[in-house]
Parts: sequence; C-alpha cells; structure tokens
Amino acid sequence: MHRYRTHTCEQLRESDVGSTVRVSGWIHRKRDHGNLLFIDLRDHYGITQCVVETGAESFALADGARPESVLTITGPVVARSLDTVNLKLPTGKVEVRIESLEVQAAADELPLQVFGDQEYPEETRLKYRFLDLRRERIHHNIALRSEVIASIRRRMIEQGFAEYQTPILTASSPEGARDFLVPSRMHAGKFYALPQAPQQFKQLYMVAGFDRYFQIAPCFRDEDARADRSPGEFYQLDVEMSFVEQDDVFDAIEPVMFAVFDEFTDWEVTPQPFPRIPFAEAMLKYGTDKPDLRNPLEICDCTEAFAGGGFGIFDRAIGKGAVVRAIPAPGAAGQPRSFFDKLNDWAREEGWPGLGYIVFEDGGGKGPIANNLEDDRVGRVRSLTGAGDGDAVFFACDQPERAAALAGLARTRVADELELCEGNAYRFCWIVDYPMYEWDETDQKIEFSHNPFSMPQGGLGALEAEDPLQILGYQYDIVCNGVELSSGAIRNHDPEIMYRAFGIAGYSREDVESRFGGMLRALSYGAPPHGGLAPGIDRIVMLIADEPNIREVVAFPMNQQAEDLLMGAPAEATARHLRELHIRVVLPEPEKPPES
Repeated sequence: MHRYRTHTCEQLRESDVGSTVRVSGWIHRKRDHGNLLFIDLRDHYGITQCVVETGAESFALADGARPESVLTITGPVVARSLDTVNLKLPTGKVEVRIESLEVQAAADELPLQVFGDQEYPEETRLKYRFLDLRRERIHHNIALRSEVIASIRRRMIEQGFAEYQTPILTASSPEGARDFLVPSRMHAGKFYALPQAPQQFKQLYMVAGFDRYFQIAPCFRDEDARADRSPGEFYQLDVEMSFVEQDDVFDAIEPVMFAVFDEFTDWEVTPQPFPRIPFAEAMLKYGTDKPDLRNPLEICDCTEAFAGGGFGIFDRAIGKGAVVRAIPAPGAAGQPRSFFDKLNDWAREEGWPGLGYIVFEDGGGKGPIANNLEDDRVGRVRSLTGAGDGDAVFFACDQPERAAALAGLARTRVADELELCEGNAYRFCWIVDYPMYEWDETDQKIEFSHNPFSMPQGGLGALEAEDPLQILGYQYDIVCNGVELSSGAIRNHDPEIMYRAFGIAGYSREDVESRFGGMLRALSYGAPPHGGLAPGIDRIVMLIADEPNIREVVAFPMNQQAEDLLMGAPAEATARHLRELHIRVVLPEPEKPPES
C-alpha cells in the first residue's frame, strides 16, 4: 500500500465498500457525536468523511489534532446509513472507519478559518494567502484559472499558432505605464526594464518570418490597482499574425473567446461574429468604449431639441459648446419622486452638476425641465429618444467628453435601479475605428490617442492629406460585459508611414530614430503586414468565475499599495547588494509640518 494514499479524498464510492484504503489530507472540520468523532478530510480533489470510536487506538490522536492539520488515515470503506448520506458530496454515501492515523503535520491555531464562508480583512487574507487558498471558492478559482489557460493554449495551437517566448529583461518601452527597472551589475548606472508587454518582440517575430505567434505572457507595469487590474504584474494571451487584415485577427480570436467562455460556464455567450461598434458610435450610444451590452439602454443626442429653447441652463451651455445626451428610463414614470431625486443626488455626489429629467405621461412631459421647455421641443425629445407614456428620460449636459462620461455612468445606474440588465450572459463586442490622434488641451498640441505603432486607415496618403483629428486607425478593443479584455491593432510596418505618423505628433525624424531605432531597423529590412492583440488572462478568468475583483483569481496578488504581505516585498536591499549594483539609495526628504 502506498505510504500516503491509495485514493484521493474525492474518489471513494459505494463500489469501494469493504476495501481497505489510505487517504491523506487536511482536517476540514471535526464533529464530536459523543461516542463517535467524525473528521472531514480534505485534499485538492474533494472531501471524505472519516470516523473513529472513542475507545479506538487512534481516537486520542484524532481528538487532539487541530483543524488544518495534515493526516494520513487508513481503514475500511463502509456505507453510510440512509439518514447520514450527504448527496452534496460525491463521496457522501460512504465513509472510512479509522483503523490507524498518522499526523503528518500539526497545525497551529488558525488566523483565519478555512471551513465556512467567513469574511476576513484583505490584510489577513494576503498575509496568510496559503490558508486563504485552501478555502473552497478561491481554491476553485485558481484551479479554474489553470484549466482556462490550458484550454486557451490548446485552442490556439489548433488554430495554427505556435508558442514562442520573449525576454523578461529588456529595454524600457513606450507602452504608457511606468516601467519596473532592474539595475545591471555588469554595466554600472544602466538598467534593464521588465516588459510592460512583449509588443516589440512579437512584432520582431513577424519580421523574422514566423507566421502565427502566441504566448501566455507575463507583463509588468508599475501602476495603481483597480478591481480589474492587478498592481505590478499580470498575464495576457499575447497574439500576433502576419499577412492579415483586421477581420483576419477577429476571425482567429473570436472562436477561442467564444469556446472558452462556453466551455467553462452555462451562461449564454454572444454568437459569432461579435458585434463591431465604431468608437464614435460607442461613445454616443453608451458613453464609453467599454460598453456592457447586457444593458439594453442606448443614449442619444438631444442637443437640437434644447438649442435656442426655453430651458435656459441647457441653452446657454450649448452656446458654449456643450451637448445634451439623453438616457432613457423605460417605465420609470411609475417611480416615486424619490427615485428621481436619488439619481440627481448621486450625480452630484459623483462631482457632476446634476441629472435633469422629463417624465412622459398623458401625451406630454412633466418635471422641472418640461415645465420650462416648449411643448414642441418636449415632443422632439420624445421623438429622438423613442420614449412613450410611462417612460422617463434623464439628461447630461456638458462639453462632449464630460457629457459622454456622465451619460455612460447614468446609463449603468438607471439600468441597475430599474433592474433592466440581462442576467447570466456574456456579451462580447469589438470596438473599432479609434481616432489616431487627439487634441491635448494642456499642451495645446496633437498627440496619439491610442497605439502609436498602429497603421492609419488610408496609410501615408491619409497622413499627408487629411485633418489629423479625422484620421482613424486600424485599432480595436474586445470588450465583454463592460470589461476591456484586450487592445490590438494592425501594425505600421512601413518606416516612412511611421516617420510621418510620429511627425504629426511632434516627433522629429531624429527623435523617432533615437527612441525606436531597433524597431525601425527591423522594418527597414522587409516587414510583412501584421497585427495582433493581447486579451488579459486574469480578466478572462475573473469574468468566467463571476468575481468582482481580480485578486480573487490570482494566486498570490499584491495589495492596493503594491505590497506582497506574504513575502514582505518590496524590501530594503542590503548594503552588499547595493554595492554590487553601484547604487546608492536617496530617500525623499520628510515633509515639514506646516508653520503655526
């Protein structure tokens, strides 16, 4: 018999009754029933109930072992009586009678309980993450993560992609976030950077003649944490393809995304092809380029209904360049006045001027705005929004970007309040046709709005002849349930287009050559048209697991302050390390208290 186990704690069934087995695992919980002591023994696979009588040789050891101690138990499998069968467990019709018991590792008193659904502070969970990971929900999430990655890898290979690796120690790149720098011992005063993404290397694979690349790639960015973003590091499905147009990338990735979500959940998944929504349309209809399409509400422009009208606040704002976005609230006319006041208060608490509204009843409009707006203009609002009697419409009036932002937030809030969102569904879409450039009000100059290495629609001709703010790029995002899973683009593979594109953003030819010389050299020796994207693994698993925070699907995450409480990182370096790296630490001066 194997020293530790003949079966896992999930394997035993009625067919094993009468056989002597050995199982090992952790004490999940103990129950003392007088003359019998029950132990639920847990391993990675499941739970087996074990039982020992008070007079048995192993009773004292079993009774004295704390929860989460590791035991090896040997004994016969017996059938449970009908009144003690537990159909919630695969092993729930049998139990092991303990003949011998060995304590492999005794557990100290626990700082958090593994059994049960108690909530614990984040600091406790992260400091004792090895215990937190034993808990059923998060243990399942990490196992699910492994299965999702294996499924993605298999599906990519089936699509003809090959997995290649890219460097971890590299040079700083213009990805947009802060780099993590690694000092060089051999080259005093110089630093490597951990890759924010394998962007340039995967393009170099295409230049080198490899056709379809993918990698489950670690990426490192020194940025703040969010619910859908880990500080420090994350993983992505990094993809690049040669001799492709935008549709080819979509056709390769959609089957993988659809199949993975369909495989691991019973929720409905958007059928292929996924909707393709131009950026400008997304900002108008949804107020964001990350729309949650489970929400049926669509924003519309009502500026014309208010321009020159009797509602002076809106009219004056429109005269200064503002727009009016309307957010429908179907069936909201039956809501009490407090419903509307609550939404208005919410907008103010979020830093906005407020959220006006019109209620449509008896063929007309009611409310403060309708009382000051001409009947024909109220009718125009009704027509533009498609509202009918019994509906209401909320309004966001501000400069275009701010109006879109408020309308997008209000669209989500109204749908939540009215319980309009579709449940148990994954709704995918592509956001396409991003602008290549935008106007920077602070610096009063044109700058890139998305990925500067993307191919502009219209190529060199568009860059030379069109208004830069009207040029679109072959850039795209894939979004699911309001979460951006990935950005991507068809890449610029022509050095002359690259020079011109950067020139519009204020970079000289010399600037481009000094900052991106490696890529330029590669493009100068024959680069194929190529493109790709990089869906986030952590976010995919977060959605599939239906978790609100990405830390619940990462085995060893950092806290909000980018600290590893388990290992104690970041930590001070020793004097020896600093000498070897030719580094001296200069701490910031402490802030002086204000003078009284």
